[in-house]
Amino acid sequence: MAGEAICFRHVTKKYGDLTVLEDFCLSVNQGEFLTVIGRSGCGKTTALKMVNALLKPDLGEVIVAGQNVSKADQIALRRKIGYVIQSIGLFPHMSVSKNIAYVPSLSRQWNKETEKREVARLLETVGLKPEIGERYPSELSGGQKQRVGIARALAGNPEILLMDEPFGAVDAITRRALQDELLRLQKELKITVMFVTHDIREAVRLGTRVLVMETGRIAQLDTPEKIIRQPADDFVKQLFSDGDGF
Repeated sequence: MAGEAICFRHVTKKYGDLTVLEDFCLSVNQGEFLTVIGRSGCGKTTALKMVNALLKPDLGEVIVAGQNVSKADQIALRRKIGYVIQSIGLFPHMSVSKNIAYVPSLSRQWNKETEKREVARLLETVGLKPEIGERYPSELSGGQKQRVGIARALAGNPEILLMDEPFGAVDAITRRALQDELLRLQKELKITVMFVTHDIREAVRLGTRVLVMETGRIAQLDTPEKIIRQPADDFVKQLFSDGDGF
């Protein structure tokens, strides 16, 4: 039976007088693909950023791999966690290869020979030819940049992959191809994925379970099929009835 990869224990987070998460409890299993959906401001990205300690709770605990992230070695913690965002954040002055190798090179995990081998392997893993490693981000399409962003996130062999609207800026055809690639990778690597999206169809297509959030709370957490068939309340019912095909 899979163990627990991520756990939120009675987490509350406020920005001034605004409560973004309130008594938030969540358990994500190892190897699970959890998609997180809800309206803007519901706390999705805040929860995601707490997993790698970019944000810390005001109350409660976030536990990753058995450790309270607030007390863990932040550098060691983030080496176990890949992070992919919509804007990608590739360094424009670095080649694709150097972008992918950036973190392992900083920590001296890779020498030049290892870097060449691992970059080629990672590019092939995300469906790109190794030769693309010589290019610069400005020479890539949006879809290629997203694939490079995923390759960079996988460079440290993370146990957890956090993704915040990673495919939101690409066209529908490219988005579908990236979704297919991500599903394949997740199954192959057995990595735990927490994936924030505004797209209901994307959430349902990718998620082992779907977490529906509303105003800092869990409106429903279940398999995509059950949420569609048995929405927990009127909010969830309305949210999914607004989505094309639901």
